[in-house]
Amino acid sequence: MTGYAVVLDDLERDALTELVNIGVSRAASNLRKMVGEQVLLSVPSVELVTREGATGLIRERESGELVAVRQDFEGVFSGRALLIFPEANSMALVHAVTGDALSPNEALEMENEALAETGNVVLNSCLATMANMLQRPLNMSLPEVLRGTGSTLFTLSEENAESGVVLFLYINFAINDRDIRGYIAMLMDLPSLQALRALIHDFIERIAGDLD
Repeated sequence: MTGYAVVLDDLERDALTELVNIGVSRAASNLRKMVGEQVLLSVPSVELVTREGATGLIRERESGELVAVRQDFEGVFSGRALLIFPEANSMALVHAVTGDALSPNEALEMENEALAETGNVVLNSCLATMANMLQRPLNMSLPEVLRGTGSTLFTLSEENAESGVVLFLYINFAINDRDIRGYIAMLMDLPSLQALRALIHDFIERIAGDLD
């Protein structure tokens, strides 16, 4: 795969993966409280890629339209967080979250609301946990549901449409024994990525100091 933004060494990548996995575990716990059912979230891979690289990763796995919940975040590092599903998976997620209590028409009417609430729980939990472990606060915007392709979703702004990096996570959802695949993407410009990298260095040093 071309288009990778190789800016993290192995130790930094391992630390970032650990932060992400802890964040996603917290997200699963909070989602479990919301739906009242067993929720399993796993992150088999974490990639740091360019915008074009992220678009390519999505295109390799998904041929249809995508549904995403977007929340912007601001702090020492800033950007945009997306919880992304294939459109075909979105109704399965709505039924899982609502416990199959809705008729097909009711589920369709509540689709955006249920997706926004799910995205809010997952993205807020994940980012807040990471920010807490990095010892820096982040402010999150309200969730917004978007539909489109990878190339339209992975754009921070018109000014830097071709720049920036994407922290791309492939995730598996299991809610009420349904397997629902999805993705978490965090879009950042290069200054934000450098700020994140510095915080990861501090995190590694704190962990190393605790082990001494």
